[in-house]
Amino acid sequence: MPYRPEPPYAHGTPPQTGILLVNLGTPDEATPAAVRRYLKQFLSDPRVVEIWRPLWWLILNGIILNTRPKKTAKKYESIWKKDGSPLRLITERQAQMLRGYLGEARDGQPAVKLPVVAAMRYGNPSVQAGIDALKAAHCDRILVLPLYPQYAASTTASTMDEVGRVLAGIRNVPGLRVVRSFHDHPMYVKAIARNVMAEWTKIGRPDFKQDKLVMSFHGLPKFHLDRGDPYHCQCHKSARLIADELGVKEGDYLVTFQSRFGRAEWLQPYTDKTLEKLGKAGTRRLDIIAPGFAADCLETLEELAVENRNVYLEAGGKEYHYIPVANDTQPFVEALSAVARENLGGWIGGPASDAQWRESAGRAKKMGAPI
Repeated sequence: MPYRPEPPYAHGTPPQTGILLVNLGTPDEATPAAVRRYLKQFLSDPRVVEIWRPLWWLILNGIILNTRPKKTAKKYESIWKKDGSPLRLITERQAQMLRGYLGEARDGQPAVKLPVVAAMRYGNPSVQAGIDALKAAHCDRILVLPLYPQYAASTTASTMDEVGRVLAGIRNVPGLRVVRSFHDHPMYVKAIARNVMAEWTKIGRPDFKQDKLVMSFHGLPKFHLDRGDPYHCQCHKSARLIADELGVKEGDYLVTFQSRFGRAEWLQPYTDKTLEKLGKAGTRRLDIIAPGFAADCLETLEELAVENRNVYLEAGGKEYHYIPVANDTQPFVEALSAVARENLGGWIGGPASDAQWRESAGRAKKMGAPI
């Protein structure tokens, strides 16, 4: 197969280690055409939909892509920012901040100046564009950091698949590491808890005699769990650790799963059904968070903050608070920095000196190599 051209290289240029920060993805625009392109790429991934491919091709192209884009585009339009998709904008800020945090000496850790590039598994900027950018920055080692705290085959493994596909088209393949999950990392747990506590300082801490905290995670078909996917277990562990950090007792919080589609059974309890029950039970106040999301997006800003609010209030609930994702807050980016540093062990901290690289360039020049 033909390989993509390598970026220009001058002898004596020190190699670098780079970080590829990957989130799920977003349409380029809040339009039916852009949403259709995005959904086609997303729902064509066999990691996302595990249905016999010929049958799924007919369903996807004959029904879903002809009916869903217009409706979904209206939802995207309701959350769209002047500069584009909230998820893309937040992820790009996270990459910029992570680069800055790593470039500062913190907590006894030396400063490390690394290229950090944001990418989307589906849509733009693509994983291929991200890897090409790091290659152009002379990175011969890349740490892939998927922004999914909890591992799932449909998210983290799919990112690994795409990275592998891109590397298959590269002649000079860089060294590679992938962060599998960080669902129980102490700094991740503290970042989510601190984000909630910051909101509670504004609106008051719930009275758990009559209020509830709901932790809503993205759903998966139940058969994923039955076939060995650890996602469900990692969600519950994250929730327990976050509750402990918040000082919330078992029974005062609930773990639920959102964003299901199709007729198959998904991980339960379902978020919307749970909120309906809580509303009917006359729950005074409900606070809801989404610890599985690294950036606010359609599923949080529209589904949780708007749709599920209406479900709860119309069922009789009294007060509803959606607490935004930690996003680009200092604690969350510090957590990403800690995760990155731990997974970069042995790759940073001992680069060759400038003098050594100048010497290397001189040797190459004597051998007739272009400098």
